[in-house]
Amino acid sequence: MAARVAEPGSAAGRRPGWRERWLAFRNARVASPAFQRWAAGFPLTRRIARANTRALFDLCAGFVYAQVLLACVRLDLFRRLADGPLGIEALGAGLGLPPDRAMRLLRAAASLRLVRCLPDGRFALADLGAAMLGNPSVAAMIEHHAMLYDDLRDPVALLRGEAGETRLSRYWPYAESEAPGAVAAESVADYSGLMSASQALIAEDVLDAYPFARHAGLLDLGGGEGVFAEAAARRCPDLRLMLLDLPPVAARARARIAAQGLGERIDCRGGSFFDCALPSGADVITLVRVVHDHDDARAMALLRAAHAALAPGGSLVIAEPMAGTPGAEPVADAYFGFYLLAMGSGRARSPAELSAMLEGAGFRGIRTLPTRRPLLARIVVGSRECKPV
Repeated sequence: MAARVAEPGSAAGRRPGWRERWLAFRNARVASPAFQRWAAGFPLTRRIARANTRALFDLCAGFVYAQVLLACVRLDLFRRLADGPLGIEALGAGLGLPPDRAMRLLRAAASLRLVRCLPDGRFALADLGAAMLGNPSVAAMIEHHAMLYDDLRDPVALLRGEAGETRLSRYWPYAESEAPGAVAAESVADYSGLMSASQALIAEDVLDAYPFARHAGLLDLGGGEGVFAEAAARRCPDLRLMLLDLPPVAARARARIAAQGLGERIDCRGGSFFDCALPSGADVITLVRVVHDHDDARAMALLRAAHAALAPGGSLVIAEPMAGTPGAEPVADAYFGFYLLAMGSGRARSPAELSAMLEGAGFRGIRTLPTRRPLLARIVVGSRECKPV
């Protein structure tokens, strides 16, 4: 049989361009142990080579670093240092560790810039440790990661769909449920509390980035226990607010919001945005860390439902971590990519992808807004056109 001739323009028949040839040459050099040793000693390449060595080791050791942080959180190390530096004897007694084990933890934490060792041998908070004190939701996520690490123990099986039921899919019961509205009350407490704690991280950033005060009524879809709605109520005293989430979550939101004295301002409604018509009348609808939890078909159904419920001339505001964020690519593409895979639903999308989906759902005037911390959330806004006169 005659050998098959590759068609012009096919991958097999195409001659590699200069970029591909240079990349192949460069990769071959970098992969060479002899070149690595030379680059680590040559003055012009020494810094790059050592930085790459450190980066590769950090990738290998990342789980250990995370466990050091978990130990600090569980032992409440940062709060113990909140009032000032302490010596190893006092710290060890407070942590319930013998001095040598306490020193091992403190040195590890210092190497990760969570604490710092002072010249007199005492330990004090470093910037990252101090930031942990101001963000208790981060500690909640660190504790929560035990489930994620368990699900990622065989990442290849997870990618191939051979891992079976994951702990995260049980933790987020709505993710793969055919009837999200039927989720039982006892199954929502943990994840609803976690979402409330972590949503506080971005609520003010979203309110800073978009002028909600120019609207009359806001509908917060998938609003959880009402952290964002509460922040919006305090920021915009003339804004009418509604919240829609699964019935047991909405019940928790209603109780929490009433305890904050905002029960008259925020109407908490129970229902699934996949199973029922959305409340109408709002001229701004928010989806704060909701769209990325759902696969494309469900996400499009949600966007179309929001378009139908939105008042003409109103806006839909999507706020969540997004793929392709400069300087934060690992957050969406690595962390959320595998977290949502383990959860069983959803993916991080870029602003361009969300814009295309919004356009497909009927929105116009689509734009991306800057936020103070784009690593945590970026914003894409679309508008429903006014009805023709």
